[in-house]
Amino acid sequence: MTPKKELQLAYGLIIILFLVGVISYAGFAAKTPDQPVRIMYKGVAGKVLFDHKTHASEAGYGLSCSDCHHHPEDEDTSLRACGDCHQALVEGQEFPESCTECHEPDEIEDSEIIKKTDAFHSQCEECHQESGAGPEENRCSWCHVS
Repeated sequence: MTPKKELQLAYGLIIILFLVGVISYAGFAAKTPDQPVRIMYKGVAGKVLFDHKTHASEAGYGLSCSDCHHHPEDEDTSLRACGDCHQALVEGQEFPESCTECHEPDEIEDSEIIKKTDAFHSQCEECHQESGAGPEENRCSWCHVS
Protein backbone atom coordinates (compact mmCIF):
# COMPACT_ATOMS: atom_id res chain seq x y z
CA MET A 1 0.00 0.00 0.00
CA THR A 2 1.32 3.41 -0.90
CA PRO A 3 1.57 6.20 1.67
CA LYS A 4 -1.11 8.13 -0.22
CA LYS A 5 -3.56 5.21 0.02
CA GLU A 6 -2.76 4.76 3.73
CA LEU A 7 -3.48 8.43 4.34
CA GLN A 8 -6.80 8.20 2.46
CA LEU A 9 -7.73 5.10 4.49
CA ALA A 10 -6.88 6.90 7.77
CA TYR A 11 -8.94 9.97 6.81
CA GLY A 12 -11.85 7.76 5.75
CA LEU A 13 -11.73 5.90 9.06
CA ILE A 14 -11.61 9.17 11.01
CA ILE A 15 -14.67 10.48 9.14
CA ILE A 16 -16.62 7.26 9.73
CA LEU A 17 -15.77 7.21 13.47
CA PHE A 18 -16.67 10.89 13.76
CA LEU A 19 -20.07 10.29 12.15
CA VAL A 20 -20.75 7.27 14.38
CA GLY A 21 -19.89 9.40 17.44
CA VAL A 22 -22.17 12.27 16.39
CA ILE A 23 -25.07 9.92 15.63
CA SER A 24 -24.60 8.06 18.94
CA TYR A 25 -24.46 11.30 20.90
CA ALA A 26 -27.57 12.72 19.22
CA GLY A 27 -29.54 9.49 19.13
CA PHE A 28 -28.95 8.32 22.67
CA ALA A 29 -29.14 11.41 24.87
CA ALA A 30 -28.53 10.98 28.58
CA LYS A 31 -31.67 10.64 30.70
CA THR A 32 -32.38 13.71 32.79
CA PRO A 33 -32.30 12.76 36.49
CA ASP A 34 -35.51 12.98 38.52
CA GLN A 35 -33.66 14.94 41.17
CA PRO A 36 -30.77 17.33 40.74
CA VAL A 37 -27.39 15.72 41.28
CA ARG A 38 -25.68 18.86 42.60
CA ILE A 39 -26.97 22.37 43.30
CA MET A 40 -24.85 25.52 43.58
CA TYR A 41 -26.32 27.97 46.08
CA LYS A 42 -25.05 31.53 46.01
CA GLY A 43 -24.89 33.71 49.08
CA VAL A 44 -23.04 36.72 50.46
CA ALA A 45 -20.50 34.47 52.20
CA GLY A 46 -19.72 32.61 48.96
CA LYS A 47 -21.12 29.74 46.96
CA VAL A 48 -22.09 26.41 48.52
CA LEU A 49 -22.08 23.27 46.38
CA PHE A 50 -24.79 20.95 47.70
CA ASP A 51 -24.53 17.33 46.59
CA HIS A 52 -28.20 16.31 46.48
CA LYS A 53 -27.45 12.79 45.27
CA THR A 54 -25.18 12.03 48.26
CA HIS A 55 -27.74 13.30 50.74
CA ALA A 56 -30.71 11.47 49.20
CA SER A 57 -29.25 8.13 48.02
CA GLU A 58 -29.08 5.02 50.18
CA ALA A 59 -25.36 4.77 49.41
CA GLY A 60 -24.95 8.28 50.89
CA TYR A 61 -26.85 9.65 53.89
CA GLY A 62 -30.19 8.10 52.88
CA LEU A 63 -32.29 11.13 53.82
CA SER A 64 -35.90 11.20 52.70
CA CYS A 65 -37.31 14.26 50.95
CA SER A 66 -39.26 15.30 54.03
CA ASP A 67 -36.09 15.37 56.16
CA CYS A 68 -35.13 18.64 54.45
CA HIS A 69 -38.17 19.78 52.48
CA HIS A 70 -40.72 20.54 55.16
CA HIS A 71 -43.45 22.09 53.01
CA PRO A 72 -45.67 20.70 51.66
CA GLU A 73 -45.72 17.41 53.53
CA ASP A 74 -48.44 15.66 51.51
CA GLU A 75 -46.39 14.28 48.60
CA ASP A 76 -42.87 14.40 47.24
CA THR A 77 -43.97 15.45 43.75
CA SER A 78 -45.21 18.80 45.03
CA LEU A 79 -41.90 19.84 46.62
CA ARG A 80 -40.81 23.32 45.64
CA ALA A 81 -37.51 25.10 45.55
CA CYS A 82 -36.48 26.56 48.91
CA GLY A 83 -36.24 30.03 47.40
CA ASP A 84 -39.95 29.97 46.55
CA CYS A 85 -40.81 30.49 50.21
CA HIS A 86 -37.57 31.59 51.84
CA GLN A 87 -37.09 34.90 50.09
CA ALA A 88 -36.72 38.49 51.09
CA LEU A 89 -40.00 40.29 51.57
CA VAL A 90 -40.88 43.23 49.39
CA GLU A 91 -41.51 46.36 51.45
CA GLY A 92 -45.09 46.46 52.71
CA GLN A 93 -45.65 42.77 51.95
CA GLU A 94 -46.60 40.43 54.82
CA PHE A 95 -45.68 37.18 53.05
CA PRO A 96 -44.02 36.28 49.78
CA GLU A 97 -46.58 35.79 47.02
CA SER A 98 -45.67 32.12 46.78
CA CYS A 99 -46.82 31.43 50.36
CA THR A 100 -50.37 32.45 49.64
CA GLU A 101 -50.50 30.15 46.61
CA CYS A 102 -50.67 27.19 49.02
CA HIS A 103 -51.57 28.72 52.40
CA GLU A 104 -54.33 30.99 53.62
CA PRO A 105 -53.01 34.21 55.24
CA ASP A 106 -54.53 33.28 58.63
CA GLU A 107 -52.83 29.87 58.45
CA ILE A 108 -49.35 31.45 58.38
CA GLU A 109 -50.19 34.59 60.34
CA ASP A 110 -47.74 34.01 63.22
CA SER A 111 -45.05 32.37 61.09
CA GLU A 112 -41.71 34.05 60.71
CA ILE A 113 -40.35 33.61 57.22
CA ILE A 114 -36.59 33.68 57.24
CA LYS A 115 -34.31 34.23 54.26
CA LYS A 116 -33.09 31.20 52.33
CA THR A 117 -29.49 31.54 53.52
CA ASP A 118 -30.62 31.70 57.17
CA ALA A 119 -32.87 28.66 56.66
CA PHE A 120 -29.98 26.70 55.16
CA HIS A 121 -27.62 27.67 57.94
CA SER A 122 -29.98 26.58 60.66
CA GLN A 123 -31.14 23.35 59.01
CA CYS A 124 -27.85 22.22 57.44
CA GLU A 125 -25.67 23.05 60.44
CA GLU A 126 -28.07 21.40 62.87
CA CYS A 127 -28.19 18.17 60.88
CA HIS A 128 -24.43 18.05 60.32
CA GLN A 129 -23.70 18.72 63.99
CA GLU A 130 -26.15 15.99 65.08
CA SER A 131 -24.41 13.49 62.82
CA GLY A 132 -20.94 14.62 63.88
CA ALA A 133 -20.06 15.67 60.33
CA GLY A 134 -19.24 19.28 61.23
CA PRO A 135 -19.01 22.11 60.51
CA GLU A 136 -16.76 23.32 63.26
CA GLU A 137 -16.93 26.83 64.62
CA ASN A 138 -15.50 29.43 62.20
CA ARG A 139 -14.79 26.84 59.47
CA CYS A 140 -16.94 28.50 56.81
CA SER A 141 -14.66 27.17 54.05
CA TRP A 142 -15.91 23.62 54.66
CA CYS A 143 -19.10 24.55 52.81
CA HIS A 144 -18.49 27.96 51.27
CA VAL A 145 -16.26 28.24 48.23
CA SER A 146 -15.19 31.52 46.63
